[in-house]
Amino acid sequence: MKRLKIGIIDLVCKGPSNTLWAQIMHANLASIMPQVVATWCEQEGHEVTMICYTGREDLSKELPKKFDLLFISSFSQAAMLAYAVSNYFRSQGAVTVLGGPHARCYPDDAIQYFDFVLGFTNRSIVTEILNNCTPQRPIGKQLSAGKQPVNLCGVQERWKFIAPTLKKAPFLKFIPMLGSVGCPYTCSFCIDSTVPYQPFDFQEMKADLQFLLTKFKKPLIAWHDPNFGIRFEENMEAIASAAPLKSFRFMAESSLSVLTESHLKVLHENNFIALLPGIESWFELGNKSRTSRISGEEKVKRVAEHVNTIFRYVPYVQTNFVLGLDSDEGSAPFELTKQFINLSPGAFPGYSLLTAFGEAAPLNLEYQKTGRVLPFPHHFLNNHLAMNIKPKNYDWIDFYDKVIDLTSYTFSPKVLYRRFMATPYPTARWMNFMRAISNEGRGRLRFYRHVRQNLIQDQSFRRYFEGESNQLPKFYENIIQRDLGAWWQWLPKTALSHDANAYLHKEMNKNGQMQHPSIPAN
Repeated sequence: MKRLKIGIIDLVCKGPSNTLWAQIMHANLASIMPQVVATWCEQEGHEVTMICYTGREDLSKELPKKFDLLFISSFSQAAMLAYAVSNYFRSQGAVTVLGGPHARCYPDDAIQYFDFVLGFTNRSIVTEILNNCTPQRPIGKQLSAGKQPVNLCGVQERWKFIAPTLKKAPFLKFIPMLGSVGCPYTCSFCIDSTVPYQPFDFQEMKADLQFLLTKFKKPLIAWHDPNFGIRFEENMEAIASAAPLKSFRFMAESSLSVLTESHLKVLHENNFIALLPGIESWFELGNKSRTSRISGEEKVKRVAEHVNTIFRYVPYVQTNFVLGLDSDEGSAPFELTKQFINLSPGAFPGYSLLTAFGEAAPLNLEYQKTGRVLPFPHHFLNNHLAMNIKPKNYDWIDFYDKVIDLTSYTFSPKVLYRRFMATPYPTARWMNFMRAISNEGRGRLRFYRHVRQNLIQDQSFRRYFEGESNQLPKFYENIIQRDLGAWWQWLPKTALSHDANAYLHKEMNKNGQMQHPSIPAN
């Protein structure tokens, strides 16, 4: 086999950026699979250059001048950049491959701009591409392993590709680890809702932890598990057996159902410093929060009490909510969230607007069947810049009024002060402050107000939101052009739009059904 020159790019942001937040935090958003693919390619005897793109690198200069194959990993919000980068390097003679969440969610769109588009990816899939490194044009080729791999390269194996990324993080350095894939819960909007839960080898976890102690005095480890701690005893045993207590610092996303007080005591002993539980809704999805039989105000009080208990053991807690679910109606969901903020002032609330990411979840088919999915460019599909599902129980202006009111309350001086006082740890206070003044806090509030103003003043803008027009408002095109910077010239113009109902059309074609007349083809 020919020895290939391979480039691998992990896109953790959607375009050039040199903000303070980007400088400090973007390198900590690195994904694991690009590092795994880089390791596999090198183990197959190829020359590999990997870049975690934080917005500050010049990709045209950091990769070799002439290389054969380029892998790009991207979330949907960075898809416009991925398409532009692919177009540029294809013009230089490279074969390009897309992996990551966007490839799983929008494969039929991505194959227009890449030679290969990957779903679940194991080593055999990567080897197949290495053995067949030839252009697939004009339409690329989709490959998928059918399920998640049963094992991945551990930290020690991929350290060569972790270390350069950590050097880009000046202060906090999050080391990405993965103890499991899939999730036992079935949240209807989630990309992992149909992926069976599968833990990885706990002895390998222990070995990786011991290896990290040779690199750092007290490693800061971010678990990338969709829901950490499902096999709680085995996870904790592997951590505790790796080194004396308090040898590591950990961050993890988990569910309240896992975070019982007995488990919290163990997490505290093992130095878990940040937890991100999903609350999602006050009216449904109660299995994750051990509140399946209650809702509304009673659930708020129960969850707030639980979160306050977490704070007795863990210094930083982010609580995750989804706004605009079909179970939401009127002002109650938003007012209940304010009540939760008052009852649990130390928690940092993370808000996501309900979003249908292509083929990510079966529920997306139902949204498409009823004509509710809007063709917002992928650039805005990051759970807050655009809600691409027409809300079931709200007019758009009413919905944005309520989102603006909740966001304004969340980051008001009074609430920020209470959050500051309820958070005794300096690093946690700094994180909360930075998030409040960045695009996540005040920035989103400004953006939502712009959207609301356009909904009132611009009829073409409103028609796009109502699904009456597929003409992208100039407001959004200008944002994409600004964010891409020099890469805008390489973005294929067809990439500004996509078939928002591609999932439905694919399923209809499989079943030999005609397209429903109420679903417009984009």
